[in-house]
Amino acid sequence: MSASFQPSGEVDGLSYIEYFYPGIVVLVLLFTSIFATISVVNDRREGFLQGVLVAPVPRWRLVLAQALGGTTLALLQGILLLLLAPMTGFRFSAASLLLTLGVMALLAFGLTNLGLLIAWRMDSTQGFHAIMNLLLIPIWLLSGAFFPSTGVPGWLAWAMKLNPLTYGLDAFRQSLYLNTATAVGEVPSWTLSMLITGLFCVLTYVGATFTASAEAN
Repeated sequence: MSASFQPSGEVDGLSYIEYFYPGIVVLVLLFTSIFATISVVNDRREGFLQGVLVAPVPRWRLVLAQALGGTTLALLQGILLLLLAPMTGFRFSAASLLLTLGVMALLAFGLTNLGLLIAWRMDSTQGFHAIMNLLLIPIWLLSGAFFPSTGVPGWLAWAMKLNPLTYGLDAFRQSLYLNTATAVGEVPSWTLSMLITGLFCVLTYVGATFTASAEAN
């Protein structure tokens, strides 16, 4: 696809592998984070979750522990894929590597909480898979991972702007290519992207905690 990848508004010299590689890493984070939360559905079915809920532990701690577990799994898998970056011809700097890992951890935390928000309401793994697949692919495709927002129809551009994963991916891409402006193109500022990603993490964590408390009662 690199031969036909000439999006309007992008910096000259941007190859498709440079553009698409961050999207692949985010895809790994997305699927690992979300599907790590399927253990909640299995624990409920096997009766283990009910035993945990009667323990004198605040619900926010329970959700936080689940979220950190899923975040760790996603981050480890993301790092494994990140090790392949030199194959694209890219070399990390110390600053870009630290920023990239921080953004990956934040993204994984927010996405895991999104999975928990839904998993706490589900009674079957089949229903969980159906809802997740209906949600995961669209938010990834509309994040700018596969194609940039420049030159797309107006309604599609707005859908991408309203997608929180768009800003997480932009922050990840800018951190990864910190010293390579040609690999960034026209994206929101890093600060704005991080603020929205952080807000997404807070909202999904609060939502997951509220759902877990409601289910426990």
